[in-house]
Amino acid sequence: MSPLELVERFGKPGLIRQRLGQRGFRFEILAGYGERCAMTGERTLPVLQAAHIKPYSEGGPHSMGNGLLLRSDLHTLFDAGYIAVTNDYHIEVSRKIREEYKNGREYYALQGRPLILPTNEEYFPNQEFLQWHQEHRYVG
Repeated sequence: MSPLELVERFGKPGLIRQRLGQRGFRFEILAGYGERCAMTGERTLPVLQAAHIKPYSEGGPHSMGNGLLLRSDLHTLFDAGYIAVTNDYHIEVSRKIREEYKNGREYYALQGRPLILPTNEEYFPNQEFLQWHQEHRYVG
């Protein structure tokens, strides 16, 4: 394959700036949550992701108090504001999923369920970050 074909096939080469500490954050969150999704208990590692409650890009730290271990689809919905965690650590699912996508039965089954928390209370999600997510991301 010629270099021209590679450029046309993949686009222009570019640099990606990695977020420093992301790998360590993932390992910390995996360990803190016992390698299971905080919302479903799922243990299949390839689909588990370390989610920031307050995004790193908006000043949220790489810390246990700012992290949740979530299944990849739940992580996407959490980041988009369709799912939140209440201050008493219960799952809140937005009605917007049904309104916008005419779907969401699997997600609505999570409504009101308690979060599966780390065994060490020091690692529980920080109330300030949960409040930030509720006010700045959650679409209700």
